[in-house]
Amino acid sequence: MLYNLLFPLAKHFELFNLFKYLTFRTGGAILTGLLISLFAGPAIIRWLKSKQAQGQPIRNDGPETHLKKKGTPTMGGLMIIFSVTISTLLWVDISNVYMWIVLWVFLGYGAIGFADDYAKLTKSSHKGVSGKMRLVLEAVIALIAAIAFTHFTQGPISTGLALPFFKNVLINLGWFFPVFGVLVVVGAANAVNFTDGLDGLAIGAIIIATACFGLIAYLVGNLAFAKYLEIPNVPEAGELAVFCGALIGAGLGFLWYNAPPAQVFMGDTGSLSMGGALGAISVITKHEIVLAIIGGLFVMETVSVIIQVVSFKTRGKRVFKMAPIHHHFEKLGWPETTVVIRFWIIAIILALVGLSTLKLR
Repeated sequence: MLYNLLFPLAKHFELFNLFKYLTFRTGGAILTGLLISLFAGPAIIRWLKSKQAQGQPIRNDGPETHLKKKGTPTMGGLMIIFSVTISTLLWVDISNVYMWIVLWVFLGYGAIGFADDYAKLTKSSHKGVSGKMRLVLEAVIALIAAIAFTHFTQGPISTGLALPFFKNVLINLGWFFPVFGVLVVVGAANAVNFTDGLDGLAIGAIIIATACFGLIAYLVGNLAFAKYLEIPNVPEAGELAVFCGALIGAGLGFLWYNAPPAQVFMGDTGSLSMGGALGAISVITKHEIVLAIIGGLFVMETVSVIIQVVSFKTRGKRVFKMAPIHHHFEKLGWPETTVVIRFWIIAIILALVGLSTLKLR
């Protein structure tokens, strides 16, 4: 919004030239998201506590150390959604269609997560909206976003799948591309949701992955950099770096209150919205496969759940002491903070591997 209001006045006030630079506006979004999240956090937490007598339901079969978390409010994702939305609209070029596609997914998945959290609270159970209903709603929102992307994007890149490590390889998926986009967005959202189980774990990993995709969006949207790196160029996709900046800032502010011992949990409101947005950004920037590398921690958590379920249903035995896998290590006796920090280290390593695909071709 500031770009649209102030940059046209740059011929009269030279200082307003700053707003044409994505780097400046991304930095502004980071700072704004951080400040809004930090200063609005206490009020939001107090409001959530006043509305949630028991706080987030705690699983009885989980690690015993989690029982002391009873009474901690959930739906802290509202803090993130509020901060990101305000910061993004303030610093982004509001005429950019890709920004609206990502916001559509971000807010839509946030609404689904809110409904799921609300159902859990009213039922005093860790089971919320039925899995089938949730997946249907997620798929519809993602499908609309994928169709919108193909409609507003020109050329073969609109339905193409880029392969990392290969130069100028673009597989045309044709009519299947929107379906593929749905799988990526829904998969990313639920993978982040599985990861959200320890204080600070999911938000730390999201900040790391979002920082990577902020850089990717900037490079993909810049023709010169895209040509130099021999990666797909998606004109105007660089504007998504501003959204990523807002999410990084809001995430850091949320982490201030979510650090052990957490004062608030993000809930599905936060995990689904952020995961869905990350998936949508990967589709728009043509780095869907790279998302599986950068977000490898989320993949690992999801795979552990799949292995556990399949093993129990087919053999009647569990592979892990508890799934997702972060709970397995807790059951082995690792302190919660140890699991979180070591998983962050894994996330950073995978992020660096994912970023290396930009040059190793």
